[in-house]
Amino acid sequence: MADKTPRINIPPEVRKYVFDRNSYQCQSCYKTDLSAKTLQIDHIIPLAEGGSNDLSNLQTLCAKCNSQKRDKIDPRFRRLFSD
Repeated sequence: MADKTPRINIPPEVRKYVFDRNSYQCQSCYKTDLSAKTLQIDHIIPLAEGGSNDLSNLQTLCAKCNSQKRDKIDPRFRRLFSD
C-alpha cells in the first residue's frame, strides 16, 4: 500500500474551481446541481491509496455516488494517472 497523504481542508476557492471545472455535475452519474448542495469534492485516487490533494486528483461527485465509491479507486478515472 502506498503512503497515505494527509487530509487537508479544501479551500473555498479550490472547491469553487473544481465545481466550475466539472460544470456542477457529478462525474459518475452526471446529475447537475447548480446549487452544489448535493455535490461533494472527491479524491479520484483516494488519499489512503497515495492519492494527492492536487487539483488533477479532485472531482465532483453527488453524495450518493461518493458514498458508493468510498475509498476505492474508480477504474474509469485511473487512466488519467497511469504511469
